[in-house]
Amino acid sequence: MESQNIADFPRPVHHRIPNFKGSHLACQNIKDLDVFARAQEVKVDPDKPLEGVRLLALQSKKTLLVPTPRLRTGLFNRITPPPGATKETLRTCATSQGVRNYSVPVGLDSRVLVDLVVVGSVAVSEKGWRIGKGEGYADLEYAMMASMGAVSQGTPVVTIVHDCQVVDIPEALLEDHDLTVDYILTPTRTITTGCVRPKPTGIVWSKISCEMMGKIPILRSLRSREKQAGKDVTLRDEHQHVVETRSPHTAPPSAVRRPCDPPQPEVGEDVPSNSVYVGNLPGDARVSELKRALREHGTAPLRLTWQGPRRRAFLHYQDPAEAQRAVSRLQGLHLGANTLRVTLARQQRT
Repeated sequence: MESQNIADFPRPVHHRIPNFKGSHLACQNIKDLDVFARAQEVKVDPDKPLEGVRLLALQSKKTLLVPTPRLRTGLFNRITPPPGATKETLRTCATSQGVRNYSVPVGLDSRVLVDLVVVGSVAVSEKGWRIGKGEGYADLEYAMMASMGAVSQGTPVVTIVHDCQVVDIPEALLEDHDLTVDYILTPTRTITTGCVRPKPTGIVWSKISCEMMGKIPILRSLRSREKQAGKDVTLRDEHQHVVETRSPHTAPPSAVRRPCDPPQPEVGEDVPSNSVYVGNLPGDARVSELKRALREHGTAPLRLTWQGPRRRAFLHYQDPAEAQRAVSRLQGLHLGANTLRVTLARQQRT
């Protein structure tokens, strides 16, 4: 796409869902689909080539749901244009700026029922088999929606691509958790795939790593709910650990550190902890205000220790690397009139 100058802003299109010249025209083809005309709630990924579909959904007064970037602060945001929004405002609402300025988060208990799903693709076959950019977010988002009851096997899935992205894909590349599509829209074609391969029916926890659990807070909430419902929620790392420790010399359970447990430092060693110190909180600050600020900066912790009367808090992350990234992102953070002091907490073992 780059070599033939088909690609469009943002460029280069490597390692992303590629935007392409003619994407707006391809998006217009969705107006001819009955599944779009009937849909009331439409979930559209935030990728640039899908901008035209997001705009059409808003212009048609449909409820537009957009996944939160990299699922850091939840699953969906509902785009809510201001009253009396002009055409130009609706165009802004359909962009990444609209997700930031005109959206409200949708919680797990909101009872969302999605009528149509629109995803981006790197490549797709006429059989409906899809390849994304390799991180698995579209597949995971759909699996999470299935777990919530927001979609079913009958919920249609549409993708928007350039004609050159429609290719043959070997079935051997597909796994059970991969999302397939029912309609492919290009600048010149509307393809009904007739795909009968089942879509994901829920989260396959054995494919989820502890690292991913640390990065996506909503996964922890869903896992807790499914565990209470009696489902097997063993993670990939935990499954490997069970296999590795089944030997005649297996240590007693109390002596075995689970894969998701933080590493323990040696005695007498001064080491970075998994925790971040947040100081200089306003005297009247509320924990909800801090949590909201953390979500907005993509630094929601696994756990938060609130010490409001002492004007400080501690954020606990999956590992020291996550804690360090949070410190970097939160430099200069304001709460009220105060600039917060954010540093990596340290543990002294003696």
